[in-house]
Amino acid sequence: MKIATWNVNSLSVRLPQVLAWLAANPVDALGLQELKLTDDKFPHDAFKEAGYEAVAFGQKTYNGVAILSRHPMTDVVRNIPAHEDAQARVIIATLGTPTGPLRLINGYFVNGQEPGSEKFAYKMRWLQALQDLVRAEMTAHPRLALVGDFNVAPEDRDSYDPVGLRETIHHTTEERNHFKALLELGLTDSFRMFEQPEKIYSWWDYRMLGFQKNRGLRIDHILVSEALRSSVTACVVDRAPRKNPQPSDHAPVVVTLE
Repeated sequence: MKIATWNVNSLSVRLPQVLAWLAANPVDALGLQELKLTDDKFPHDAFKEAGYEAVAFGQKTYNGVAILSRHPMTDVVRNIPAHEDAQARVIIATLGTPTGPLRLINGYFVNGQEPGSEKFAYKMRWLQALQDLVRAEMTAHPRLALVGDFNVAPEDRDSYDPVGLRETIHHTTEERNHFKALLELGLTDSFRMFEQPEKIYSWWDYRMLGFQKNRGLRIDHILVSEALRSSVTACVVDRAPRKNPQPSDHAPVVVTLE
């Protein structure tokens, strides 16, 4: 079984790339972020033809998240119930997998802009609300995965320039502490369960040949609960879609479960 996450940076632009990737990589479930379209524009028929049921939570121009699944989905939740928010950032569903129900939380985490800004303060509030949500969800659903664009590079090795970018957005102690707090709830960063090559990232700036020079960050993650941890056999970043014409600035991350 495979679960993936991918910030597509506009599904209307990237739909052909997503369909092509799914045809070549028939994962069981895919969390999408930054749809940048409203629910009435979501391409349910295209994904159904590709073999996927979809649930979406969209927003015009900004944000937006969706889950695609080859398995039935139930108990869908949109956004963080206890956190009032006008932005479409979270969608949750239970997947009826052959090995039992799996709760999937897909999030487009707040960027935060820069430390000290109101957007950064919003990010801190949002991350705290997310922790509370995940804690409650894990109590009800032991088999749980949290996926998405976290907008946090958890460690220095997750950044192409950890010294020059120290305490800038995605690298601040506050953001990294929130990431650690998620792990302390009982989640594991599936990518770091394995020996990985150096300088593996999931996002590269469009500007200044960011991808070509591998000036990237690892900010897209798949965290798994203790009940899933023993079944994880691999986690990789698929750089291939970032080489496409007119690509997203993010690459898919894929975890394999026994």
